[in-house]
Amino acid sequence: MNKKVYVFLADGFEEIEGLTVVDVLRRAGTDTVTVSVTGRKEIEGAHGIRVLADSLFEDGNFSDAGLLVLPGGMPGTLNLKAHEGLTALLREFDREKKYIAAICAAPSILSDLGMLEGKKACAYPSFEDGLNCAEIVKEPAAVDGHIVTGRGMGAAIPFALKLTEILWGKEKADEIAGSIVYRRNREKILEI
Repeated sequence: MNKKVYVFLADGFEEIEGLTVVDVLRRAGTDTVTVSVTGRKEIEGAHGIRVLADSLFEDGNFSDAGLLVLPGGMPGTLNLKAHEGLTALLREFDREKKYIAAICAAPSILSDLGMLEGKKACAYPSFEDGLNCAEIVKEPAAVDGHIVTGRGMGAAIPFALKLTEILWGKEKADEIAGSIVYRRNREKILEI
């Protein structure tokens, strides 16, 4: 599997969800690229934090990707969902059973595209009822086949570590967890 990762950003994305994934994966040695779907490299997150993306969607090829990542946040999730090029790319990756990951509100994009049917998934609590999936799980991250979903901002680290484990194995994910002083397998998600 190719280990190159693309993280898609739109105005209103949840900063911690997007940037934690980038940080953790880069610590693991993953070639991780942030991609703006706005037509400009500067993106403003949901909480007013401005980020400079590495590239623009229209300049990307993405054939070298092993994993596509969608952070949540509002209206970031809606802005990602409205991007026709991104939704076409997601459909292509789903057909080819290549890894796709989404966290918080973003699993709703995968649900709307029919990618969660018959799968277990998690999302931010207020989005759970709208998911078209076989089972909603209350875990920081859920993996079902080539689809990875995460629950929300508080699950950003375990979500990123799960992606690291998929790409590099459990030993590498444990190594990264230790280097950031994070205790794996002790996550407890609060019921909201």
